[in-house]
Amino acid sequence: MKTLRTLLTATGLLMAMPAAAANPVIEAPAGSVEGKTVGKLDVFKGIPFAQPPVGPLRWKAPQPLPAWPGVRKAQSFGAACIQPRPTAVGIYTNPPAKMSEDCLTLNIWAPDREKDVPVIVWIHGGALLSGYSHEAMYDGAKLAARGAVVVSINYRLGALGYLAHPELSAESPDGVSGNYGLLDQVAALEWVKANIGAFGGDASNVTIAGESAGALSVLYLMTAPRARGLFHKAIAQSAYMISTPSLREARHGEVPAETMGTKVAAALGAADLAALRAMDASALNDGALKAGYFPWGTIDGKILPRQIVESFDRGEQAPVPMIAGFNIGEIRSLRILAPPPPANAAAYEATIRERYGDLADAWLKLYPAKDLGEAMLAGARDAMYGWTSERLAIRQTALGQNAYLYLFDHGYPAASEAGLHGFHAAEIPYVFGTIDDTPPYWPKIPDSVSERRFATAMGDYWVSFAKTGRPEAAGQAPWRPYGADAAFIAFADVPRGGTRLMPGMFALHEAATCRRRAAGNQPWNWNSGILSPVLAKSAHCP
Repeated sequence: MKTLRTLLTATGLLMAMPAAAANPVIEAPAGSVEGKTVGKLDVFKGIPFAQPPVGPLRWKAPQPLPAWPGVRKAQSFGAACIQPRPTAVGIYTNPPAKMSEDCLTLNIWAPDREKDVPVIVWIHGGALLSGYSHEAMYDGAKLAARGAVVVSINYRLGALGYLAHPELSAESPDGVSGNYGLLDQVAALEWVKANIGAFGGDASNVTIAGESAGALSVLYLMTAPRARGLFHKAIAQSAYMISTPSLREARHGEVPAETMGTKVAAALGAADLAALRAMDASALNDGALKAGYFPWGTIDGKILPRQIVESFDRGEQAPVPMIAGFNIGEIRSLRILAPPPPANAAAYEATIRERYGDLADAWLKLYPAKDLGEAMLAGARDAMYGWTSERLAIRQTALGQNAYLYLFDHGYPAASEAGLHGFHAAEIPYVFGTIDDTPPYWPKIPDSVSERRFATAMGDYWVSFAKTGRPEAAGQAPWRPYGADAAFIAFADVPRGGTRLMPGMFALHEAATCRRRAAGNQPWNWNSGILSPVLAKSAHCP
């Protein structure tokens, strides 16, 4: 890592000035950047990794940014990508101070004067609709202090990041559209490959990590040919391997992406692509939502060749070690994903038997009618997050890669009092060691020895995995690969190892998903339990 302090020392000039006066200056292929030294870390904020996707570059693949002259200041975070302003207050409410369509920047936390250390690239969540790289909870300092370069990235969101449209496809060299936010993530990884060595990182040891939509993005990247070779390990926290719209065909009950894009343009009163590009960015994104648009990846045969489940079934995903897991209370903070409780236990059981047929007994055993509220929460949790996490572990193991499964089941008084034990994203501040920097309405984590020890353990597991592919934490339970005995670790009061997580859970949801896939006209997402379509038997499914 060549910093200004290093150059001054080499020329004998350092003694003439106080050490504190020298900010780190990195000479990277992209250009020179000046950050700040914070303790034993060098921190760089708001570094652009592509040209601003504005004007004629709206809905274009990210374009390379020419090397800039001189030294660019990298001491302030860049703007968040355009996203809706919150209309209600909840535990995740923490809107960015500044938004812009010019938002393709990244941030770096690097150990001072080290080289060839592992790299962790963090992809924020937010339903591909909101979120930003510099949220305080994602501060990479604690992870970097363990000996890793931590990078957090922005990517285009909402309609600006994922809209497909026939005119966009027509102007594309590949004849496809959508997936611009995903291509931003690929561009950021390409930037990391080309530049991170200058910051002390090892470009041959990159771990991609994300939570929720960030974890969905990890799965997209694992199946995207353009991302192959840009990372070497993967961490998916609360990922969901749900069905995804195809570009032009109506498959699996999903509206074709181009059809939705045409509908959005009509609702916005845009006669053509030029009119769409001329619209105010926030008005466009907000108007698309009102028109019924929601951002997803697009199965186009190019960027995303096929459904994620199919890519993993074929063994076409990136052959890398992986951590995958979910939280016991995922749906407690995402109740919009849970079915409304039925009138009574008898109605519940009758509906489940109607929809699940010969699978109904297995469903009712896992999600019994004795507590309908809990049945709704647990069923929706497992249909999306539990099934996905174990499926990832199984499929990576089948490729000969070590996969590590976890269940986050950690609670604390403020979360429990709010009915949010182990809620969606609750693990993030423990992983990053930012338990004092959670969003304003987040249940307050106690400042106690036990909570800090727990956070230290989680961060240690994550960083050691990035270093060696084996998650380890001194003095804590060993975390064994999933393997033949379906090993996992539960992050409860302390980390605890186990085998065969929630017996019967994966088999039930795998069979249900298989039948939906076989039907050809049924999606698989949160439409489970009493919201499930009738699952017909198939010769290809359990």
